[in-house]
Amino acid sequence: MGSVIASLVAVFIILSVSKGIKLDREYQRGVIFRLGRLKGVRGPGLYFILPWIDQKVQLDVRTKTVNIEPQETVTADSVTIRVNAVLYYRILDPAKAINRVENYEAAVYQVALTTLRNVVGQNILDDVLQNRDKINIRVQEIVDEITEPWGIVIERVEMKDVEIPTGMQRAMAKEAEAIREKRARLIKATAEQEASLKLAEASQNISANPSALELRRLQMLTEIGAENNTTTIIMMPSDFINVARRWAESKPANDTKAQPFNPEVPFNPKSFQSNEPPQHS
Repeated sequence: MGSVIASLVAVFIILSVSKGIKLDREYQRGVIFRLGRLKGVRGPGLYFILPWIDQKVQLDVRTKTVNIEPQETVTADSVTIRVNAVLYYRILDPAKAINRVENYEAAVYQVALTTLRNVVGQNILDDVLQNRDKINIRVQEIVDEITEPWGIVIERVEMKDVEIPTGMQRAMAKEAEAIREKRARLIKATAEQEASLKLAEASQNISANPSALELRRLQMLTEIGAENNTTTIIMMPSDFINVARRWAESKPANDTKAQPFNPEVPFNPKSFQSNEPPQHS
């Protein structure tokens, strides 16, 4: 009888010792409660607690990733959009995470969800699309301020996607097209202005050197006379027009057939032929 009791006591002691030995990994912590009161945080590694008296709640202190489902919200300029984001957080104080909030995972998710909707609703659509970093930082600051008493730190908040209504997408596409067309017209106008300045400078150089105009004419002939071209263009020098003008002005006044020179009338060489019969010696 005594041996049976001794064996039972030995089994009880072995079970108690095995129940009191705890082992936590590097990323795990154990919150110890002794008779319902907080005793402390233990781990990582091997440690011993009082069996049947102490209770342990194990927590993972690694960074957790929470996917915030798409939420419909109205921006400050009355545009309904759907946004979703990703939240990264980790536990700094396991004791606070257990004692200050009932379910820290659900609490962090709900806080991030409502904060994202509120912050997006305070910005216009252009800011949501162009300044996502500012919105992410603002959401992170607000959520981190709320979760700090829980022993939780918010490491990062990232907006993944912004869904815009189809009608607004078409309006934005038209706006972008108009902006690009405006830029193209401004660039073209600037080019024409620069070209006019260059042409004015070139005209001054040509007026100072009349021979440069003849060289330009020859260059234009080479450009016009392309391969397989059936049209031949002959350009008349301006000096020839000047000679014709001086000849017309020097013609006798009693000549009834003499006509005043008009530069707008095309030049006809036959008009300068004399009707007087040739004189023979």
